Amino acid sequence: MPTRPSPLTTPDGRYIVVRGRLWRTANPALSDEARAGLVADLMRARRAVATARRAGDDSAEAAAHAAVDQTKRALGERGPVWWSDGAPDLNRHMVRTTPYADWFHEIGGTGER
Repeated sequence: MPTRPSPLTTPDGRYIVVRGRLWRTANPALSDEARAGLVADLMRARRAVATARRAGDDSAEAAAHAAVDQTKRALGERGPVWWSDGAPDLNRHMVRTTPYADWFHEIGGTGER
């Protein structure tokens, strides 16, 4: 099975770029062990969302979505930013409308990754 290329990451490591949109990365201060545990929790919660959706169980789906959100917050991908320099959170912004626009253009970013 072919491996996926690594996502494009902003020079400061705060975001990955997916189809031209910024998505906040996990907090790099997390230990490898903590990150691995949280990623396992996230995958379990995402599977629970799919299972509940297939079963038509709205309350189980809502609980699973809440578990996804809680885990993404623990990873630092949602909620308060994990950096402390006062830079704004640009999560979900189009890269071309952010301070990363010039960098993205310079590397030939197309928004297709």
